[in-house]
Order: sequence, then structure tokens, then C-alpha cells
Amino acid sequence: MSKPLSDHDRRKQISVRGLAGIENVAELKQNFNRHLHFTLVKDRNVATRRDYYFALAHTVRDHLIGRWIRTQQHYYEKDPKRVYYISLEFYMGRTLQNTMVNLALENACDEAMYQLGLDMEELEDMEEDAGLGNGGLGRLAACFLDSMASLGLAAYGYGIRYEFGIFNQKIVNGWQVEEADDWLRYGNPWEKARPEYMRPVHFYGRTEHHPDGVKWVDTQVVLALPYDTPVPGYRNNVVNTMRLWSAKAPCEFNLKDFNVGGYIQAVLDRNLAENISRVLYPNDNFFEGKELRLKQEYFVVSATLQDIIRRFKVSKFGSREIARTDFSKLPDKVAIQLNDTHPAMAIPELMRVLVDEEKLSWEKAWDICVRTCAYTNHTVLPEALERWPVDLFAHLLPRHLEIVFEINRRHLEVSTFPGDNDRLRRMSLIEEGGQKRINMAHLCIVGSHAVNGVAQIHSDILKATVFKDFYEMEPHKFQNKTNGITPRRWLVMCNPGLAEVIAERIGEDFIRDLDQLKGLRKYVNDEAFIRDVAKVKQENKLKFAMHLEQHYKVKINPNSMFDIQVKRIHEYKRQLLNCLHIITYYNRKYRLKILYPQFLQLSIGEVVNNDPVVGDRLKVIFLENYRVTLAEKGIPAADLSEQISTAGTEASGTGNMKFMLNGALTIGTMDGANVEMAEEAGEDNLFIFGMRVDDVDELDKRGYHAEEYYNRLPELKQAIDQIAGGFFSPKQPDLFKEIVNMLMHHDRFKVFADYEDYIKCQEKVNALYKNPKEWTKKVIFNIAGCGKFSSDRTIAQYAREIWGMEPTLEKLPKTANTPTFPACITTRTALSLRTFPE
Repeated sequence: MSKPLSDHDRRKQISVRGLAGIENVAELKQNFNRHLHFTLVKDRNVATRRDYYFALAHTVRDHLIGRWIRTQQHYYEKDPKRVYYISLEFYMGRTLQNTMVNLALENACDEAMYQLGLDMEELEDMEEDAGLGNGGLGRLAACFLDSMASLGLAAYGYGIRYEFGIFNQKIVNGWQVEEADDWLRYGNPWEKARPEYMRPVHFYGRTEHHPDGVKWVDTQVVLALPYDTPVPGYRNNVVNTMRLWSAKAPCEFNLKDFNVGGYIQAVLDRNLAENISRVLYPNDNFFEGKELRLKQEYFVVSATLQDIIRRFKVSKFGSREIARTDFSKLPDKVAIQLNDTHPAMAIPELMRVLVDEEKLSWEKAWDICVRTCAYTNHTVLPEALERWPVDLFAHLLPRHLEIVFEINRRHLEVSTFPGDNDRLRRMSLIEEGGQKRINMAHLCIVGSHAVNGVAQIHSDILKATVFKDFYEMEPHKFQNKTNGITPRRWLVMCNPGLAEVIAERIGEDFIRDLDQLKGLRKYVNDEAFIRDVAKVKQENKLKFAMHLEQHYKVKINPNSMFDIQVKRIHEYKRQLLNCLHIITYYNRKYRLKILYPQFLQLSIGEVVNNDPVVGDRLKVIFLENYRVTLAEKGIPAADLSEQISTAGTEASGTGNMKFMLNGALTIGTMDGANVEMAEEAGEDNLFIFGMRVDDVDELDKRGYHAEEYYNRLPELKQAIDQIAGGFFSPKQPDLFKEIVNMLMHHDRFKVFADYEDYIKCQEKVNALYKNPKEWTKKVIFNIAGCGKFSSDRTIAQYAREIWGMEPTLEKLPKTANTPTFPACITTRTALSLRTFPE
């Protein structure tokens, strides 16, 4: 049971948590009991903790509904331009606490639950993470939705409602075991099904060319059922919509011989259609040319474009009468942002709709398409770029293949490089040689009016290398939009102690204007502020240490440095460089002549953690099943953030920004957003090491030979020999030989080239950590330099420079304009005046 807040604590928490007024608390308690009784059909005698969570979730959701409806009414009254952010991933995490933060309900809910004898943290822990993403790309989409609502933009997130999200990860005897993430097992109180907006999506079939146009016939139909989730802005009463599509088989069965067996089989075959939204592909950095994945990509695009065009045609709230038919106005009212190439099918699909269904000329349709669509690139890794086989396209989407070929023909005809056949081949949407493939990144560039990278160095690399030909042909298209994170979730929600310490010095407006953190620079030598920041960090470390002991059965010393690397496993992220440092540090500091190999187990962590000489002075922990909720606990506790990718390979990163905002110092290469973080905080306040992009290019020209570093650096040689010889896997001496072979003979990401500088940089980290005051001063410089890395800034730039929209801080009324009905009104009339969010 949570303890009541003291008057002092209450005063401290009011600014960022919202005032817990007596009336608010009484209303929340009343609604909580009502939902427990009427929604969940339970009383306190039989209700479980999960029931209490659902009752609280529905109570908080009640505060969204009026705002949600009012927001949609406002958009229909004002008829603004609307942005549609299409993404195959939205890594949302949990919703309850984020909603309470944005509606200023945290204190009131906390007090109401306390008075009911319930613990708020225990109820929050009952919520399943909405793990509908893998990593940075999906979490960025979630941060962007928060910022679009907070900036008052008429915005919609569109994606897939995966029945199974990113898998739950278990580590058993050192090996990964995946379990299904059945996140919808108990239901989702935040979503609302909208069967009235179900849309048909077509696959397969063939095309027929007639004098009056092309028809796509004999198709298989899958229905797209939308589920809407409210996305509240920060205390502005704006609630936008995330609409996720679920695949449903149509009810019609074409039964040649109607018999029980045929009917049953027809029903069972529905699974084939519904598999489209069954599961999220568990990576976002590697292209898998699977038919199901292409189906998912077209499924979300087709359903979304039907919704966009329906909404464009109808401009009156609650009405289904067409009011707008002039498609030349579409780019003035609609902006479509493609989050990487996964939604690239939006371009040929929009062309199909405009040309085949709306009967526009190709030229007019293409002009509309280009002015409507924009493309964000998230990677330069060749294995991540989507290239779909033409044969698969022809089978699954025959009409779209014709459209892509026509787009390519016209694109190459108008190229400003006639006669330069090599360049035309490089710029073609169709890659020849062997199996013909469609380059989806090229399709996105040609079919969009804006192309952006996600950090300045990344955008420059795109223009200089991957998309050089396109940049030289249409330089006006290329922009940079450095990524950002929402300060609501990644500071106020996950680190309220630090948010309060900041608010006490500069007020709370920084939450919606992160640039105001610059005001902390004048406190960098303030003894009291230094103490407060250090105290918050220590409290977060202690809390996280308790969490690790409870959930991972690992005891760590909260006074030690928490050195954390959060990355998806990939060679370019260079987790192996981090491992080599751990081995080197272990060998230097603690490795005595160990005579008992039974102390050494299957991995570095097990060897180090079980060495009695080391004790609690060095621990290596792999946190299984990392997800948004675990990040919210771990990031505020971090002292050192590892951002050690090979220069020129990380597009941006957003984990680096989260660590920085929460008071961790960065050890990293000049890659991705690290470059801009160093500019904002001062390079002296980060631990920068290793090759720059030019150095990597130079090394590529000279030739990278790992053996040279292995032979020259004794500590590196010792570490590699230990791994190769089974020192860390005595029961399976050859277990890691493939890793050693890769590092020695075909390492694209040049781990050894940065090893020496990395080890020296880590020595600087250790030296500074021994001086807590100077360490905390650098922390303050970093926090003060975080303003640029708010997703509010990123979205404001997208809005002004790509979408042609203007953010607003206008606050909407809390409640909807609900029509009142006279006593004699008929049911039919009443139904025609519904005011549900559309």
C-alpha cells in the first residue's frame, strides 16, 4: 500500500503531476467503483488486481472521450490540412501513466487509489506493453504521435494492429528463447473498434485494359477492421487518433458444393486472410522478402488511403455526403509521411486510385501524388533497404507492378542525364541482373516531394553516397530532420524526481518547450543544484538495483557506475567492442592466476559475476526482454551511455537522447545524433573516441586488416585468444570461434580499429567518475543541451518544412459539443446525429 504524501512532497509534485483537488479525487473514486461494477461486473470481494487496473484505465479513459470527440469536431469545423503518418511499427509501451501525465491527473489518481486502499504502481504494472515495434523506428513513431497532438496538428497515425507484437525474450542456459507476446490476451481498454469504417483490400487477380481504363479483377478480398486509440496532447485538450488495422476474412463464401464439410473448410480457411495482422516481423534492420510482409505493407497502405480519401471527400462531421471532388486540392488538405520504405506502396496505390477509380489523367495524378507524399529514410545499411522481387509483385499485386513500370519509364525519360547509361541504371526503380527487383527506396524518392534523413550527418551521407544520383538530379527534395524524443514520457513520466528538480529552478514550461533547459547552465556551479541532481540519480540507481534484484535475481552495488548499452543486436552497433572492453578491464583489474575453471561458465557475464576476486566491484548483466517499460526504469538510472557504432552507420539513434536527458554521460563515436549532441552540450562534456566518417572512408581505401591490430595490441590479442580458446565457454571451447573468425577476417564495422582509443576513453570515464562533483557538472551541461532533441522540435520542422502546416499552442475546450434532442425526436433522427470520433 502506498504511503500518503507529506505536505512538502505534495507541494513538490503539484507542478508536473497535476493538482489532486478534493472534487477530482471524489469523482475518480466514484467512477472507479462504477466501472468495477458495471464495466467489469465485479465487486471488491472477487475483484483481482487486473480488474482494478482495468477499472482505473476506464476511469482515466473517460477523461479522454469528451476531448477526443471535441478534437474531431474542431478539425471538421476548421477543415485544416491533415497529416497521415504511416508506419508499420508503433512502439507505444504502456498508456495509463502517459495519459495521466498529459491530462494532469497523476496526483488525483494516486490519491484516489490510496484512499481506496490500492497501490498505484502495482496497478500500473498490470498493463501490458503495446509492443507493436522493434526498436528506434517504432518508438520514434510513438514519440511523434505525442508531439503532433501536443502541437495541435490534425494528425493520424496509421499502422497494423498486430495480434502478437515483438516476442517475449527468455535467456535459458545462455541461449535466447522466444515466447509469443500475447499482449491482447486480457483485452485492451484503450482501443475502440470501428467496424463501420471497415475497408476491403484486394490481392492477386489480373488486370484488364479497356478503352475507358484499367480494371483489376478476380481478386481475393481481405477486410481491414480499424481500431482507434486516443493520443492525448500535453494539457491542451487535443486528443488525436492512432488507427490500427486488423485483417478479417469476408463473410461471403463461394461454395460450389454446399455441404457441411465444404462450409467448415471455408470457415477454417479464413485464417489465411487474417494472418496478415497476426504477427510483427521481429526486426527493423534487415529486409526479408517474404510474401506475408509485402501483404502487410500493402494491406495497411490500401486501407489507409481509402480512409484518407473518404475523409477528404467528406468535410462535415457526422455526415457521409460527398462535399469535395476536386482532387487537385488533395495536397492542400492531405500530407502523407512514409516512415521508411515499408509504406512505399502508398505511391503506386494512390496512383491506382486516382487513375483507375477517379479517372484522372496520369500527369495530373502524378503531380498530386508527389506533392502529397514525403519519405523518411532511416538507414544506409544495404541489407535493410527493401528490394521486392518483380515475380512476387506480379503475383500478388499485378496492377501495381504495371504502375511501377510506368513510373520508372517516365522517371528515366525525364532524367537530366541523357546518355549516361550507368547513371540511369543506378537510378532505375527496377534492378536488373539475376532476379529483377523493385528498389523501394528509389520508388519513395521519385514519388515524394521531400526526402529526409534523421540526423545531419546521416542526411549528408545520403546525399553523398546512397542517393547521390537522385540528389544531383533534384537537390531541392533533400532535407534533414534530426530525430527527437517526447519529454513527457522520457522525463516527466519516467524520471519525475529530475523533472521536479528542474522545475524548481526554471519553472515547468520546459515540458512543452525543451529549449528552456538552457536556463540550467547558470546553475552548473550551484552547489545545491549539483547535490539535487546527484541525489536524484542515486535514488534512481537504488530503485533500479532493487528492480534487478527482484526480477533478475542479480545483486548490484548502487554506488558503482551503471554503464549501459541499449541496442538491437547488430554488428554495426558494435556490442562486441563493449565486450572487448569488459574483458580488458577484467584482465587488468581482477584477473589473477585462476586455477579452478569451474568458476568460469558459459559467458563473459557468468565468468566475471562468479569470480570471487571481483566480488561486487564489476557485474555484467544482460537484461532479457528489453522493452519500453524496462527502458523507463533503466534509463533514469544510467551513469554512462554507450553509443559506439562505426562512424557513418547509425542513422541517428534516439536512445542516446533519452540517456542524455536523464543525466547520463555519453561515450560514443561521432556518428548519428551524437555529433549534434556534442555540438549542443559541448564536445568536452561527452567522451568522444574513434574514427570519424572520413577516417573510415580512408581506412576502406587503404584496406582494413584486423591482424595488424591483433598483433600490435597485446591486450586485444589476449582478449581475442581468451574468447577463441574457450576461456568464457569452458564446456564448449569452440562456441565463439565464429565470432572470432568474423572479427579477424570479415568485420565490415572495424571493431579492432577503434579498440585502442575506446579503452583509453574508458580510462578517462573512470577517472572522472571518481570526482562526483565534476561528473555531475558535465551531467548538467548535457541536460541543459537537450532542448534540440525534443520530438516537438522535430515535428514542428516536419510541419513547417514538409507538410505545409503550422503548429499551435491553442487549447481546446475539454468537452464535446453534444447536440441535445427534443423529447419527441425519433430514434432514426437521433442516430443520424451521433458524434463519435471518426
